[in-house]
Amino acid sequence: MAVHPIDYRYGSREMREIFEEETRLQLMLDVEAALSRAHADLNHIPKEAAEEISKKANTRIVKIERVKEIEEETKHDIMAMVKALAEKCKYGGYVHLGATSNDINDTATALQFKMALNIVLKDLEELKEILKRLTEENIDRVCIGRTHGQHSIPTTYGMKFGIFLDETKRNIERIKRAKENIRGKMSGAVGTMASFDDGINIQKLVGKYLNIKMAEISNQIVQRDIYAEIICSLAILASTLDKIALEIRNLQRTEIMEIAEAFGKKQVGSSTMPHKRNPITSEKICGLARVIYSNVFPALLNNPLWHERDLTNSSCERVIIPETFVLIDEMLKGMKKTLENIVFYPENIEKNLELLKGRNMAEAVMIKLVKKGYDRQKAHELLRIIAQKEGDFKENLIKNETVRKYLTEREIEEALNPERYIGSAVEIVRGVLKED
Repeated sequence: MAVHPIDYRYGSREMREIFEEETRLQLMLDVEAALSRAHADLNHIPKEAAEEISKKANTRIVKIERVKEIEEETKHDIMAMVKALAEKCKYGGYVHLGATSNDINDTATALQFKMALNIVLKDLEELKEILKRLTEENIDRVCIGRTHGQHSIPTTYGMKFGIFLDETKRNIERIKRAKENIRGKMSGAVGTMASFDDGINIQKLVGKYLNIKMAEISNQIVQRDIYAEIICSLAILASTLDKIALEIRNLQRTEIMEIAEAFGKKQVGSSTMPHKRNPITSEKICGLARVIYSNVFPALLNNPLWHERDLTNSSCERVIIPETFVLIDEMLKGMKKTLENIVFYPENIEKNLELLKGRNMAEAVMIKLVKKGYDRQKAHELLRIIAQKEGDFKENLIKNETVRKYLTEREIEEALNPERYIGSAVEIVRGVLKED
């Protein structure tokens, strides 16, 4: 019976399968097969031995139930796999020749990382295209800007989505770099290759057969800065998705309601309040991000180990690696669906833009006064005082002798028009779109 929600609630089938027991076993068997072929290429073992080991190294022959049965006796998962494979082979005595457990373990993990990151990168590229479309479509959709939760000067939805797009591009590059640093190993108990004849070429050949890079130097394990970089990169990605989801949640608040998650015809928002339409996918994304953030700390602690290694990283990695990947997969797919179907409420965008009845445009008036020759500091103080007064802001500006000395009524009206005060927003966003 499933216990962890990643087994039944979160993540795609494709991502979960990468971390299932049978997949893990097959990847370890693939490493053993590659090792046997490397030995045969260097004439360390008979060719027919490598052929047989490679043929038998699959989960149709080496059953996971048998591996677990042996592990129950040996209390060693890798040795259980080795024995289960060896007993199926006439040349079983050549299985695992010269290798230590983590030669198999870490190289299998490298294969998992590559497979899982390919899925993440595919989803990220699709997310990038969705954000690109939203940025283009809303490049000049003016809305109120908010700082400290308060209305500020205008911005555009093109700027909002453009920022998310730009950050998504950086996430893609960051994760690609982390993927490039993935390494396997085939270097023996402390990394010296003492158990191999021609260990350097053994390792090269194993990497060639598995199509992965191998560590230039290692001790008993691949160094965990590599793993930490992957987990940290995914955590940074999680923070981007968290940021986008948080913005959606805030903009969907009843009193704001500028954009919202799509709501299905039969979807239920509350078990007791029939009217509710909650941003549940965005809230889920924000919640799952917290779990991924928490996995960064153990990933960093897994790098400093005792001497040539200890086992404290092992149990931890069994949890944080699949958990991080399955949860980021859930978050990415949820974010793609949410943004693909996002609903805009133009009338509320316009209403919120005018909510302060021009007071939020005080900066624009101040800039106009300065351009006409008035002192900037005095202009700031003057507009601060006028903005605090009761009554219509525009009328208060028109009635003020100092303001009227420098600005005509028409110039005041122009300064209070939010559509005319978005600076280079459109040009900035076009730059982001061009960079792709």
